[in-house]
Amino acid sequence: MKKIISALAFAAAMVGAQAQAQDIAAMNDLEFAHIAYTADNIDIRYAHLALALSKNPDIHEFARTMIRDHEAVNEAALGLLDKLGATAQDNAVSQALDARADKIVADFVKLEGDAFDMAYAENELAYHKEVNALVEGTMIPNIDNAEVKALFEQGLEIFKAHEKHAEAMVKGLDHDH
Repeated sequence: MKKIISALAFAAAMVGAQAQAQDIAAMNDLEFAHIAYTADNIDIRYAHLALALSKNPDIHEFARTMIRDHEAVNEAALGLLDKLGATAQDNAVSQALDARADKIVADFVKLEGDAFDMAYAENELAYHKEVNALVEGTMIPNIDNAEVKALFEQGLEIFKAHEKHAEAMVKGLDHDH
């Protein structure tokens, strides 16, 4: 049960994205922006759920960090899009991410206590690994606008720190049992 939401669950959601990296690479900056915005909002959603369902202070601290950082990146992204007079473009990858998030949330709400904490931590680790790999390997190299690229690079540094924090959280929870 503890592995109900694991690296495999998110990896399955990203299979289409990873298998079709060429298709994603061919997307435009506004589609990339929508994927990133969607991914940020999903992690904010997971964090609010963690604050509601977990009693673990470490999980709460991590969740508050996710909300703060992902909201800040989204605000910066919206500000840049506004400055450029552009709007993020919805696409199949964003829609797939949202659909997978709905399933993960449905599974999360069935869990409690240590089972929820581990599922949340493992999901956060898998989520950041996959999204960071997609941003770094496929999106950033194919972004045309220098300001958009700089924002993605700044965000990636923050999200790599999240990945390390999530990894430490998973290890800590493993040692607690």
